[in-house]
Amino acid sequence: MNNEEIYNGENKGTEDIKKMYVDDLFERSKPIMEKYSKLMAYYRCAMMEIETKFNVLNEEFSLQYDRNPISGMKSRLKSPVSINKKLESRNLPITIDSIESNLNDVAGIRVICSFPEDVYMLADALTKQDDIVLVQKKDYIKHPKPNGYRSLHLIVSVPIFLAHEKRMMKVEIQLRTIAMDFWASLEHQLRYKKDVVFTKQMADELYNCAELSAELDLRMDALRTIVQNGNPSEK
Repeated sequence: MNNEEIYNGENKGTEDIKKMYVDDLFERSKPIMEKYSKLMAYYRCAMMEIETKFNVLNEEFSLQYDRNPISGMKSRLKSPVSINKKLESRNLPITIDSIESNLNDVAGIRVICSFPEDVYMLADALTKQDDIVLVQKKDYIKHPKPNGYRSLHLIVSVPIFLAHEKRMMKVEIQLRTIAMDFWASLEHQLRYKKDVVFTKQMADELYNCAELSAELDLRMDALRTIVQNGNPSEK
């Protein structure tokens, strides 16, 4: 047997061992992946439940006030990498049960409203529903973060009805105005731009922009009140 035959034989044996190892690893991890996929499906169902509730409220309020309080909605499911990082940062076990027990923001919905009043009106209407459990509330509109961030954050538990069971699932809801969403979106792009040192001067300017955004909301809300109550034409 020449050296080439020996090399090919050794290489083939190594590849067989690798394949056996990968196949074994896959078989052992398969039940975990199936449980993870099932849990993520439950979270998606919970987001659909919340979105439906907001769509119904939007329809009702559009008839009552002749306008839609919801400008738009976005939903997202936290990625496996983000879930892993969050559990690690809290020194929590990285297991399927740990995800459901310890993380409140795996499923998230952002509701963009026209005016600040709409934010509280929708939040109040949702949390008064008898199948919604309010787990946590953080009002960053009345109490903005130091960087100027404004939004109303709710963690709610909502039932999903499956073929043979009912499960309560947690969803994070962020309610904010168009102006708040505009600022938050651009702030994230600017602050976390790669290869750029974010200075205090930049942070101060972003904060000033947040203040201008809040003032814009107040002025637009005041104008809405005038329009809603009727503005007699000048004679």
